[in-house]
Parts: sequence; structure tokens; C-alpha cells
Amino acid sequence: QVQLVESGGGLVQPGGSLRLSCAVSRSIVSFNTMAWYRQAPGKERELVAGLISGGNTNYADSVKGRFTISRDDAKNTVYLQMNSLKPEDTAVYYCNVRTVLAGDYYDYWGKGTLVTVSS
Repeated sequence: QVQLVESGGGLVQPGGSLRLSCAVSRSIVSFNTMAWYRQAPGKERELVAGLISGGNTNYADSVKGRFTISRDDAKNTVYLQMNSLKPEDTAVYYCNVRTVLAGDYYDYWGKGTLVTVSS
């Protein structure tokens, strides 16, 4: 079983920065994609940033130019650098890794870390 543990959330003022980390219990090289999602109160979970094993990235329009997803294979860790934070970025942020085998998707999730952007 794969375990993911997020960290780095907290309270930050508008315009500030945070870096989220996602420690994965096995080599992240084995996964096809890595991603960060978020869920704000009363809203559905949404994709924030994705990283494909070949290196391509994609971002939600609302975070483009402000957030950056990256990985450290040696540490089996996925990061989300968040700059110029806005109150609307407040949410629980979840890490996700996915393996694709014979056309089937296997998703693994962390329990989330809360980010609150407020003055």
C-alpha cells in the first residue's frame, strides 16, 4: 500500500508564499502522474497542478504563474510552491499519485493539509 503524507500548510497573509511537500512511501519514479488537488469549503475537489512522468506540467488557470509543481526523486517527494497567495486559495490541499496498468488507473491520496490565506 502506498502512503502519502502532506505537510507545509498553515496560515499566511495575502501575497505570501508557502511550499507544500508530499512524502511518498515508495519510489515516485514508478508513478505515471503526480498532482496536487484542493477542496475549499462547500466546493468540489479541483485539480491545481499536475506533473507527468515525462516532465510536462499543467495548472489550473487560477494558479498559473503563481504555483509551481516539482519533484525530488531522491527524496520521493512532490512539492507545490505557492506564491502571491490569495484568500481564494484557502482550501485543503491533497497530494495524488497515479499508476496506469493495462488501462486501469490506480490513485493514491494523502489526507490533506490546510492552507488558510487571510489577513
